Amino acid sequence: MATKTVAKKEVVKKEVVVSEIKPYITEKAGLLAEKSNAYTFEIGPKSTKKTVAKAVKAQYNVTPVKVNIAKTPSKKTVARGKIGYRGGHQKAIVFLKKGDKIEFV
Repeated sequence: MATKTVAKKEVVKKEVVVSEIKPYITEKAGLLAEKSNAYTFEIGPKSTKKTVAKAVKAQYNVTPVKVNIAKTPSKKTVARGKIGYRGGHQKAIVFLKKGDKIEFV
């Protein structure tokens, strides 16, 4: 009789990539923070809602209730007769519980 040797499968866990977030401070974002406790961040192009939520929790010690993501496309501009492009970006709107707050220094 021949015996089989079964190789064990190695389980490799992927490291969770926490996205880079920067506060996106505008007049509209400030009013949104005061009115509905929602904060706006500029995020990377490959960021997802889950990675943004983890980054906010790691950086500000606050658990978000909801995360919305909006993409702003790049736009064509003309300056001195030359055609150029203004870069687009992606932003995340993070909603927090009623008592939670984020302080930007």
